[in-house]
Amino acid sequence: MIESSPRPQLAWIGLGALGAPMAHNLLQAGHALTVFNRTASSCEPLRAAGARVAGSPADAAREAEVLLLCVSDDRAAEAVLLGPEASEAAIHGLQPGALVIDCSTISPGTSRRLGAALAERDIRYVDAPVTGGTEGAKAGTLSVLVGGATEDLARARPLLEILGGSITHFGPVGSGQEAKAVNQVLVAGSYAAVAEALQLAKRLGLDRQQVVSALKSGAAGSWALEHRSAQMINDHYPLGFKLALHRKDLAIALEAAEAQQIELPVSRLVAAMEDALLADGHGDLDVSVLARWFRS
Repeated sequence: MIESSPRPQLAWIGLGALGAPMAHNLLQAGHALTVFNRTASSCEPLRAAGARVAGSPADAAREAEVLLLCVSDDRAAEAVLLGPEASEAAIHGLQPGALVIDCSTISPGTSRRLGAALAERDIRYVDAPVTGGTEGAKAGTLSVLVGGATEDLARARPLLEILGGSITHFGPVGSGQEAKAVNQVLVAGSYAAVAEALQLAKRLGLDRQQVVSALKSGAAGSWALEHRSAQMINDHYPLGFKLALHRKDLAIALEAAEAQQIELPVSRLVAAMEDALLADGHGDLDVSVLARWFRS
């Protein structure tokens, strides 16, 4: 049985646009860290900063008191944590008493299944999806949306405070993912509204930068207007957050709404817009590429 220490041994799996800076922040805070990523080259900056690089999820997890992950979708989370019985999945390395903090955005149902499977081996689990983009990941100012037992959050909190500027506990496992689904509905509407408004401003012959400066502190102000309007005006969409991943997240939100027998007409419209952009090959660009839908 692992007993929590003041500075626990950590492992991190998933070094994408959000995961890499989040892992780096833990390393910079003085934690011993082992990392694993499916694309091994993504581990090299962390290795150079002092992390140990593992050969598999199980290897990464073997000595970890706390395992954190931030992977792309439900399938990746299940493969990394559980995998087939003979695989090198993390469950085959984690010791009883270890804690898993899942910062991936996946469906609430998948989070609950993962939590239940890990609990059978006395491994604790919290879902802790984040929002705030690559800017927040680098600065350690993400909003962390948590589902899990109160005592598990208490154990996770010192680490989450390194990653985020706000930590909100919504209830049992899966409720953090439910809150993230709500977040992605808001992202869909706000990004699409900014793109639409800027297209109108352009057609009216207005200086769009001037419009943004005039409106961002008023009732129309939003994170998307503040942080993504320049990308839309310049038609340049560095990450950010991939359009393809937001479309995946929006599907989770629409599925949750359907289960509750409510309609999300704005989200459905944005989903259709994103589908068109995905078909045109824009999936790896930032979500603000929604502006290109109005140019097509």
